Amino acid sequence: MKVLLHTCCGPCASACVPRLKELGHEVTMFFANSNIDSAEEFEKRRAEAARLAEADGVRMESAPYDHEEWTREVAAGFENEPEKGARCARCFRYNLGKTAAYAREHGFDAFTTSLTVSPHKVSETVFAASEDPLFMRENFKKRDGFKRSLARSAELGLYRQQYCGCEFSRAARGLPRRGG
Repeated sequence: MKVLLHTCCGPCASACVPRLKELGHEVTMFFANSNIDSAEEFEKRRAEAARLAEADGVRMESAPYDHEEWTREVAAGFENEPEKGARCARCFRYNLGKTAAYAREHGFDAFTTSLTVSPHKVSETVFAASEDPLFMRENFKKRDGFKRSLARSAELGLYRQQYCGCEFSRAARGLPRRGG
Protein backbone atom coordinates (compact mmCIF):
# COMPACT_ATOMS: atom_id res chain seq x y z
CA MET A 1 0.00 0.00 0.00
CA LYS A 2 1.27 3.50 -0.85
CA VAL A 3 1.22 5.53 2.38
CA LEU A 4 1.83 9.26 2.74
CA LEU A 5 3.31 10.08 6.14
CA HIS A 6 2.60 13.61 7.35
CA THR A 7 5.97 14.42 8.90
CA CYS A 8 5.96 16.94 11.72
CA CYS A 9 9.76 16.62 12.00
CA GLY A 10 12.60 14.23 11.25
CA PRO A 11 13.07 13.02 14.84
CA CYS A 12 9.42 11.97 15.21
CA ALA A 13 9.27 10.39 11.75
CA SER A 14 12.46 8.45 12.49
CA ALA A 15 10.38 5.88 14.40
CA CYS A 16 7.41 5.96 12.00
CA VAL A 17 9.05 5.29 8.64
CA PRO A 18 10.66 2.00 9.73
CA ARG A 19 7.43 0.80 11.34
CA LEU A 20 5.41 1.53 8.19
CA LYS A 21 8.03 -0.18 6.04
CA GLU A 22 7.99 -3.22 8.38
CA LEU A 23 4.26 -3.43 7.70
CA GLY A 24 5.06 -3.66 3.98
CA HIS A 25 4.01 -0.13 3.00
CA GLU A 26 5.66 2.03 0.36
CA VAL A 27 6.25 5.25 2.32
CA THR A 28 6.54 8.84 1.14
CA MET A 29 7.16 11.51 3.76
CA PHE A 30 5.16 14.74 3.46
CA PHE A 31 6.43 17.84 5.24
CA ALA A 32 3.41 20.15 5.67
CA ASN A 33 3.99 22.45 8.63
CA SER A 34 3.02 26.07 8.07
CA ASN A 35 2.44 26.23 11.83
CA ILE A 36 6.21 26.66 12.30
CA ASP A 37 6.89 30.19 13.52
CA SER A 38 9.54 31.25 10.98
CA ALA A 39 10.69 30.35 7.49
CA GLU A 40 14.18 29.75 8.89
CA GLU A 41 12.93 27.16 11.41
CA PHE A 42 10.68 25.61 8.75
CA GLU A 43 13.66 25.15 6.41
CA LYS A 44 15.84 23.74 9.18
CA ARG A 45 13.22 21.14 10.08
CA ARG A 46 12.46 20.38 6.43
CA ALA A 47 16.16 19.77 5.75
CA GLU A 48 16.38 17.37 8.70
CA ALA A 49 13.30 15.49 7.48
CA ALA A 50 14.95 15.25 4.03
CA ARG A 51 18.08 13.79 5.67
CA LEU A 52 15.91 11.14 7.32
CA ALA A 53 14.15 10.36 4.03
CA GLU A 54 17.52 9.82 2.38
CA ALA A 55 18.77 7.64 5.27
CA ASP A 56 15.60 5.52 5.15
CA GLY A 57 15.46 5.31 1.36
CA VAL A 58 12.07 6.96 0.95
CA ARG A 59 10.81 9.94 -1.02
CA MET A 60 9.90 13.20 0.64
CA GLU A 61 7.59 15.90 -0.63
CA SER A 62 6.93 19.28 0.94
CA ALA A 63 3.99 21.65 1.01
CA PRO A 64 4.73 25.35 0.57
CA TYR A 65 5.31 27.34 3.75
CA ASP A 66 2.52 29.82 4.49
CA HIS A 67 2.51 30.86 8.15
CA GLU A 68 0.20 33.81 7.39
CA GLU A 69 -2.47 31.44 6.08
CA TRP A 70 -1.99 29.15 9.10
CA THR A 71 -2.31 32.10 11.49
CA ARG A 72 -5.49 33.29 9.76
CA GLU A 73 -7.13 29.85 9.42
CA VAL A 74 -5.97 28.18 12.64
CA ALA A 75 -4.72 30.56 15.32
CA ALA A 76 -6.88 33.65 14.84
CA GLY A 77 -9.22 33.87 17.81
CA PHE A 78 -7.46 30.95 19.54
CA GLU A 79 -4.29 32.75 20.61
CA ASN A 80 -5.00 32.27 24.33
CA GLU A 81 -5.78 28.55 24.14
CA PRO A 82 -3.51 26.32 26.22
CA GLU A 83 -1.21 23.74 24.68
CA LYS A 84 -3.21 20.61 23.76
CA GLY A 85 -6.34 22.77 23.52
CA ALA A 86 -8.61 23.84 20.66
CA ARG A 87 -5.85 25.66 18.73
CA CYS A 88 -3.78 22.45 18.59
CA ALA A 89 -6.80 20.43 17.41
CA ARG A 90 -7.38 23.04 14.69
CA CYS A 91 -3.71 22.84 13.72
CA PHE A 92 -3.87 19.05 13.41
CA ARG A 93 -6.99 19.40 11.22
CA TYR A 94 -5.23 22.00 9.04
CA ASN A 95 -2.05 19.96 8.49
CA LEU A 96 -3.89 16.67 8.02
CA GLY A 97 -6.23 18.39 5.55
CA LYS A 98 -3.22 19.47 3.48
CA THR A 99 -1.89 15.91 3.69
CA ALA A 100 -5.22 14.37 2.68
CA ALA A 101 -5.47 16.65 -0.35
CA TYR A 102 -1.94 15.74 -1.45
CA ALA A 103 -2.63 12.02 -0.91
CA ARG A 104 -5.74 12.15 -3.09
CA GLU A 105 -4.11 14.26 -5.83
CA HIS A 106 -1.14 11.89 -6.06
CA GLY A 107 -2.84 8.49 -5.83
CA PHE A 108 -1.88 7.36 -2.34
CA ASP A 109 -3.86 4.52 -0.76
CA ALA A 110 -3.66 6.01 2.73
CA PHE A 111 -2.07 8.69 4.87
CA THR A 112 -1.06 8.95 8.51
CA THR A 113 1.00 11.26 10.71
CA SER A 114 4.13 11.18 12.84
CA LEU A 115 2.42 13.44 15.39
CA THR A 116 1.25 10.43 17.40
CA VAL A 117 4.79 9.37 18.35
CA SER A 118 5.20 12.36 20.67
CA PRO A 119 4.24 12.14 24.34
CA HIS A 120 3.33 15.84 24.02
CA LYS A 121 0.46 15.02 21.63
CA VAL A 122 -2.76 13.27 22.61
CA SER A 123 -3.23 10.60 19.94
CA GLU A 124 -7.03 10.63 20.25
CA THR A 125 -7.05 14.39 19.53
CA VAL A 126 -4.90 13.79 16.46
CA PHE A 127 -7.19 10.96 15.30
CA ALA A 128 -10.27 13.17 15.76
CA ALA A 129 -8.71 15.79 13.47
CA SER A 130 -9.36 13.78 10.30
CA GLU A 131 -12.49 11.98 9.24
CA ASP A 132 -11.02 11.23 5.81
CA PRO A 133 -11.50 7.55 4.92
CA LEU A 134 -7.87 7.38 3.73
CA PHE A 135 -6.58 8.34 7.19
CA MET A 136 -4.78 5.49 8.99
CA ARG A 137 -5.13 5.92 12.74
CA GLU A 138 -1.67 4.63 13.64
CA ASN A 139 -0.55 5.27 17.22
CA PHE A 140 3.23 5.40 16.86
CA LYS A 141 3.69 5.77 20.65
CA LYS A 142 3.02 2.04 20.94
CA ARG A 143 5.94 -0.41 20.92
CA ASP A 144 8.26 2.23 22.44
CA GLY A 145 7.88 4.53 19.45
CA PHE A 146 9.05 7.63 21.27
CA LYS A 147 12.10 5.85 22.73
CA ARG A 148 12.93 4.57 19.25
CA SER A 149 12.62 8.10 17.86
CA LEU A 150 15.05 9.38 20.50
CA ALA A 151 17.57 6.64 19.72
CA ARG A 152 17.32 6.95 15.93
CA SER A 153 17.46 10.74 15.87
CA ALA A 154 20.57 10.62 18.09
CA GLU A 155 22.11 7.93 15.88
CA LEU A 156 21.44 10.02 12.75
CA GLY A 157 22.40 13.31 14.44
CA LEU A 158 19.03 14.92 13.65
CA TYR A 159 18.22 18.36 15.02
CA ARG A 160 15.70 17.85 17.82
CA GLN A 161 13.71 21.02 18.43
CA GLN A 162 12.55 22.19 21.86
CA TYR A 163 8.97 23.13 20.89
CA CYS A 164 6.22 21.97 18.55
CA GLY A 165 6.72 24.77 16.05
CA CYS A 166 4.30 27.64 16.47
CA GLU A 167 4.94 30.79 18.43
CA PHE A 168 2.42 29.64 21.04
CA SER A 169 4.24 26.39 21.80
CA ARG A 170 7.51 28.36 21.90
CA ALA A 171 6.03 30.72 24.52
CA ALA A 172 4.52 27.82 26.51
CA ARG A 173 8.01 26.34 26.83
CA GLY A 174 9.40 29.65 28.06
CA LEU A 175 11.58 30.09 24.98
CA PRO A 176 12.36 33.60 23.71
CA ARG A 177 10.29 35.04 20.89
CA ARG A 178 11.80 35.01 17.41
CA GLY A 179 14.11 37.98 16.98
CA GLY A 180 14.16 38.61 20.71
